[in-house]
Order: sequence, then C-alpha cells, then structure tokens
Amino acid sequence: MPHLAVYVGLLHRSEQTLAEALRTVGEGHAAEGDVHHTCDTLAKMSEEHVRRLEPVARRYGEQAAGEDVEEPERLHADGLAGVREGPVGLLRDLQDLYVLGTLVQTTWTAVAQAAQGARDRELLELAHACEGETGRQLSWLNTRLKAAAPQALLVAT
Repeated sequence: MPHLAVYVGLLHRSEQTLAEALRTVGEGHAAEGDVHHTCDTLAKMSEEHVRRLEPVARRYGEQAAGEDVEEPERLHADGLAGVREGPVGLLRDLQDLYVLGTLVQTTWTAVAQAAQGARDRELLELAHACEGETGRQLSWLNTRLKAAAPQALLVAT
C-alpha cells in the first residue's frame, strides 16, 4: 500500500492545519461570539481526528507528499497566517476554512475507499466517523457563510 502513507500524511497535516486555522479565525473574530466558540469546538474535533490517526500512521506509515511520489506533491494544506478584518474579512475567512475542510473531507473519503479495499475495518470505521464529523464542520461553515454574506456584501461599512 505504497500511496496510502501519502494520504495518511496528508490527513494528519490537513487536520492539524484545519484545527490551527479554526483557532486563528475564532480568535481573530472573537467579537462574533458564535464564531469564536464554534471555531474552538470545531478545532477540538480536528485535534481529536489527529489523535485518532496515530495508530493508523504507525500501521501504514506517514509519508510527506513528494517523497518518492510524483503526482501528490501538489497535495498540501495551507493554513491561515492571520484573519481579515470586518464583515467581508469574516466572509473570506469562512470561505478559506470551507476550502480547507473540503480537502480534509475528500481525503477521508479516499482513505475510506482504500480501507474498504484493504478490508481494514478499524480504518474504515475511523474514516467514516471522521468524514461525518468533518461534514458537520463544513455544514456549520456553510451556514455561517450564508448568514455573513448579506451583511458583508450589501451593507456599506
């Protein structure tokens, strides 16, 4: 299973990056109480995914994209260096989180398919659980993005 290690590594880094980005946005937009508290909760979810990946990484290895693998070096997750200000800034930050969350979710989907092919029941259950939780993260981000868009895009500040 030479390439599963690449995706385990991608999941590990992407989940860590998502947790850090959620914390950055939550703290940067602390004036928005729901954003601050929910981002903290969602970050804890991703941190738990990282913790739960540890036995998988021990079993299959964890390879950084680009190490003896041609195509997946393009696979990576960039975090947020900081947050943008104002309503439009919040909207853009939520979009960035959504894009990162989508990378995480689709990576869990690919790993779940590999687990099914390998008949690795433990990994399959983990992938389905984490994929579902990532879906909840994305659902909140999408809902909050919808709530922020009218104010950000229609009201002059």
